[in-house]
Amino acid sequence: MSHVAAREAIIETALDASRLGLNLGASGNVSQRVNGGFLITPTGLTYDDLAPADIVFMTDEGDTPPTTDGTVQRLPSSEWRFHLDIYRAREDVAAIVHTHSLLATALSCLHRDIPDFHYMVAVAGGADIRCAPYATFGTEVLSENAVAALDGRTACLLANHGQIATGNDLNAALGLAQQVEALAAQYLNCLQVGEPQLLGADEMARVLEKFKTYGEQSGGQEGEGA
Repeated sequence: MSHVAAREAIIETALDASRLGLNLGASGNVSQRVNGGFLITPTGLTYDDLAPADIVFMTDEGDTPPTTDGTVQRLPSSEWRFHLDIYRAREDVAAIVHTHSLLATALSCLHRDIPDFHYMVAVAGGADIRCAPYATFGTEVLSENAVAALDGRTACLLANHGQIATGNDLNAALGLAQQVEALAAQYLNCLQVGEPQLLGADEMARVLEKFKTYGEQSGGQEGEGA
């Protein structure tokens, strides 16, 4: 994908996140890996106002070089650091969607992981979705906490902050952010009555094994669809 197409896709993903209610105004951020670094939404601009030229290119070293015509780029999202460090730590990640979605954020304010209350928790790659410890936004400590919470996972919560979803493309990352928000809603509903029954390590191991071929259409068998 060219830089121009990637910039347009990032804007569309950011707009979709707002349309889906996962972000409001200029909250959250979106990035995609490209050759030599990554492209990320700028700080302070609402998604409705973004043009492709507003999307910021950052190198693998975390620099923001001038554009090819010599003009200075916009300032990147204040959370650029965890995007950079996730890409450095995870070769499998090609896109990141960070949101302040209502219910995932509410759960993060309780400093709770999302445990194995439902088998779909496995959609994020493990038997739970971890909540990273709190750190001030934009800091190296927050970045370190996020990378650790994502170890062996494709999504995590950030305490008193929101959620991070990753993927092999922007659609996958946005879809996972939706799944995390839905799981957070279901878990919070359970907590209004009491602690839900958990599936346990053995069952989640079976689920994770099945998820290795989840969604594949080969073989002519009908899937559950969820």
